[in-house]
Amino acid sequence: MKTYLVGGAVRDKLLNRPVTERDWVVLGETPESILQRGFRAVGKDFPVFLHPKTNEEYALARTERKTAKGYKGFSVDASPEVTLEQDLLRRDLTINAIAMTEQGKLIDPYGGQRDLEQRLFRHVSPAFVEDPVRILRVARFAARYAPLGFTIAPETQTLMSEMVKTGEVDALVPERIWAEVVKVLGESRPSAFFYALKECGALAKIFPEIDALFGVPQPEIYHPEIDCGVHSLMSLEQAALLSPKLEVRFAALVHDLGKAISPKENLPHHYGHEAKGVQIVEKLCARLRVPNHFKSLALHVTQYHTHCHTVKELRATTLVDLLQTLGAFKPENHLHDFILACKADACGRLGFEKSDYPQSEIFRRAADIAVNTDTSTALNLGLQGAKIGEAIRQLRVQAINSAI
Repeated sequence: MKTYLVGGAVRDKLLNRPVTERDWVVLGETPESILQRGFRAVGKDFPVFLHPKTNEEYALARTERKTAKGYKGFSVDASPEVTLEQDLLRRDLTINAIAMTEQGKLIDPYGGQRDLEQRLFRHVSPAFVEDPVRILRVARFAARYAPLGFTIAPETQTLMSEMVKTGEVDALVPERIWAEVVKVLGESRPSAFFYALKECGALAKIFPEIDALFGVPQPEIYHPEIDCGVHSLMSLEQAALLSPKLEVRFAALVHDLGKAISPKENLPHHYGHEAKGVQIVEKLCARLRVPNHFKSLALHVTQYHTHCHTVKELRATTLVDLLQTLGAFKPENHLHDFILACKADACGRLGFEKSDYPQSEIFRRAADIAVNTDTSTALNLGLQGAKIGEAIRQLRVQAINSAI
């Protein structure tokens, strides 16, 4: 078989980055001939096969023709006559359209090596506009390679904007969007994804709740960056530094969505934005079908991040009730993640990026005291039902009042 290493494996090898998976393109074969070699078919829409020993993906060289809107509206030709150059031409970016022989020789008909050197994301052909997923992919690459100085080529930026204006981006389905978000949250600079979408106008279509934050002011004394959208993405960046958990990063991203609907007459203040934000986060999670373990933490951080910031001023009763709400008295809880997301919010401000957050230790100490409070006396009072719970609550309140 004529096989060539393609895509991300070649790109990352040339960038001296770790290669996590390898994809191959096969020339001159048919599905029948490759199956006879012991490969296993896995592609539903495209002729993709798994190698019998390495389990790496091998795809027949193919061309694609647009037949309808959306990312599934294509007809595919994977006949043995399709050339390597034709297969590479259908790819999204020049840096992903480089092939390598098994001997290490590069085939680069569309200038991918040049764009790697110039740190540019550039589309291979005008057919880029036919697949709306490419907007998400380019934005995701921006998040991954921003530390290396990559930017989007102006002509590619123009095409992305046109795809938004023509409504091509509207064909993206929630599952596909969320799948990209999960990948992005794990990247080194996730905020670059959202800035790339904003630049081409796609943020307003895909994440209108986040887009609505831009241009909304906050008091400069607390938020020198002023803009709510900028603050949210700064919080996301801080969360990426504080925790590898994607749930923490997502919670930091959406914690202030309520500020987008603050009455204009109150600006730059945002009274009650926490409660307002809960409904917005609920709707966002429902639309994108966000898993519950992401949603639960995001809702708690949205509603109670101000409580964490002002933990020194909270009454013991409020603190115990908050710990109860956060599930702190259960073996499995996300109290630690909640505190990290709140810290990301506090540090996601211009000039505050490296500030201490003593609230973390206060909150954790209160949780330890409440969790370790001896509640046996409440169980020995002969109380029934909810009265037992209230007695335990009072014991925890007294313990926190005495210790803090």
